[in-house]
Amino acid sequence: MHTSAHILNEQFIDNAWVPSLSKTRRPVYDPYRETRIAELTCGDPADVDAAVAAARRAMPGWRATPETCRGEYLEAIASGLEIRRRILAELSSHNNGKPLAEAYQDLDDAIACYRYYAEAAVILGQRQGTVEDADQPNMEARRYWDSIGVVGLITPWNFPLVSSAWKLAPALAAGCTVVFKPSEVTPLPEQVLAEIVMEAGLPPGVFNLLQGDGEGIGAPMSHHPGIDKLSFTGSNAVGEAVMRAAAQGVRPVSLELGGKSPILITEDADIELARDLVMAGICYNAGQMCSATSRLLVHERLADKLYAAIDAAMSELRLGDPLATETDMGPLVSALQQSRVQHYLALAKEEGLHSETPTLALPEHGFFVAPLLYREVPTTSRLWQEEIFGPVLCARRVANDAEAIALANDSNFGLAATVVAGNPDRAESIGRHLEVGNVWCNSEQVAPPQGSWGGMKRSGIGRELGDSGLDAYLELKRITRPLKA
Repeated sequence: MHTSAHILNEQFIDNAWVPSLSKTRRPVYDPYRETRIAELTCGDPADVDAAVAAARRAMPGWRATPETCRGEYLEAIASGLEIRRRILAELSSHNNGKPLAEAYQDLDDAIACYRYYAEAAVILGQRQGTVEDADQPNMEARRYWDSIGVVGLITPWNFPLVSSAWKLAPALAAGCTVVFKPSEVTPLPEQVLAEIVMEAGLPPGVFNLLQGDGEGIGAPMSHHPGIDKLSFTGSNAVGEAVMRAAAQGVRPVSLELGGKSPILITEDADIELARDLVMAGICYNAGQMCSATSRLLVHERLADKLYAAIDAAMSELRLGDPLATETDMGPLVSALQQSRVQHYLALAKEEGLHSETPTLALPEHGFFVAPLLYREVPTTSRLWQEEIFGPVLCARRVANDAEAIALANDSNFGLAATVVAGNPDRAESIGRHLEVGNVWCNSEQVAPPQGSWGGMKRSGIGRELGDSGLDAYLELKRITRPLKA
């Protein structure tokens, strides 16, 4: 693995590691041990220029590469990840702080994603030139799909290798060349992608990886006229900045942004299932998920029992070393994220919010925040309205499904929701009325490669995964011509 003795001052451009033109570096931390594990270049706009130039040079050849061949490259990337599964899972836990079991799930999701789009590339080749009725005498029409060009991909820190797979796999399958910026907070797992790409034999310039922060790399990428499309996952504030930058030149964007997702529990729900799904929705990855179900809407007949069950489950969580197999929840990713969540806890005290969750002892070190359930939170509370990105659950009791749906939809966000009901048909009926992109009925949150990911309202623009994920990197072309004599 290329880490330059943990001094990450090189960029991967044109299939080679080259020194960054930036002399400024920033630290990378282990969030459990609170130790510095690497120094990362902040990046420079000239690095972006070089990467975009390489991607543009590679574009004609990669676009002309047969789809079946592109699929073979993606299979090779999946195999490269699989070979390094244990190493990458441990590296992700070390850099991100998530428990090892979750890191292994991430690796498996990423591998499956590359394999799915390897097959999708083959299917794309079979679809090229699809004949359809031209609706004109003696004429026919054919459909073709061309790659959109050079794409800029920017991913967050909460799901290393997964968020990147959701973008890289369909972009490469579509015939795009890429300039990829992973998060500066969790750069170590993504570094390995360059090594895998080299082993897979991708032509120079098809994949370019730039390490750095928003100022050194992110903003210059967003404004670069040589990038034909931008795909960003992260905060709303940065997403809006990316969209403003993309307006110059009328370049398309895909944005996967924030969430304040609800979980709705009906009076006939199985209480143990409801408890487990509530816990998974707010404590997985220490609540650092855009889809975290951080607003609990529970029928008044079940509320007190469910609150008590959640408090008991939270008090039994084992917080600790993410590399230890017995750990249920690791630390937050950074001291900054910890302070952000603690700020909301201070706001809760100011607002007089009520919690009966037993105080959970925290490890002696690490950026931990203990999970908390606040009961009967007013809808005017900032904790109810704003994305916290930590293990903080706000709850309200409701009288019926209509009230639950209305409160669930009363949000600026619309990414996801969970519904737990005794009758699956009732759960689905409730889900149909929710203004979100994904609804899980009596199920944990799953996002398979063939699915769909994205939201409504301020949760973003466009969809990832499935056919929609591939279409995001393609331009549809229709050619009409006379019928052959």
